[in-house]
Amino acid sequence: MKKIKLTKKEKERLEAMDYEIAFYEGILKNKPDFIEALSALGDLYTKRGFIEKGLKADVKLSILKPEDPYVFYNLACSYSLLENVDEALSSIKQAIELGYKDFNFLEQDDDLENLRKDQRFQRYLARMKNRKDKQQDIDKDDDQRRP
Repeated sequence: MKKIKLTKKEKERLEAMDYEIAFYEGILKNKPDFIEALSALGDLYTKRGFIEKGLKADVKLSILKPEDPYVFYNLACSYSLLENVDEALSSIKQAIELGYKDFNFLEQDDDLENLRKDQRFQRYLARMKNRKDKQQDIDKDDDQRRP
């Protein structure tokens, strides 16, 4: 297997991420439910390519913050990166039900590429966008009727 040669800047970036990972892991040893540390660690794991570890952090966050749409969005990203489309679909539906609304970002996020290929997701997203458009039309009509 051929080794990839990294530039000095790339090595420094990876070392900085590894340092941050060790820092947050240390914090979580003493306080395992520290949400901000767990969230940062999950993000770092994913950026570093440790997707399974990122998923574990996201699952724990979904238990600690069951009403947070962004937690479930990130959980969907982790599942999608691991090609577990069924769980990714379930998680993104939960995120949207909890109030996630940035459909434009959702349609461009590289982490959700595997999910976007799924026809069930495509149908679901079309329904949600249609519902959002209808709600915007209702809101617009209400605004026009106000004195």
